[in-house]
Amino acid sequence: MQNIYITVDERGVERTLRKFKRMCDTYGIVKTYRARQEYKKPSIQAKEKREAAEKRRRKARFKTYRSKTKI
Repeated sequence: MQNIYITVDERGVERTLRKFKRMCDTYGIVKTYRARQEYKKPSIQAKEKREAAEKRRRKARFKTYRSKTKI
């Protein structure tokens, strides 16, 4: 895990806070925090991964179908 250091300058706190949130997203800090909140069995993780992939495939298929039917 990496430490993030941000200094507040004359631009203001709001802008610095947005920069901090962006950095947390790029480093994946929030994602790892949520993953470590509770333990999931590997079989459950694999099942959720398969379901998410199927959902993405269904969504992509639906989008391509809609684009073909438009005139």
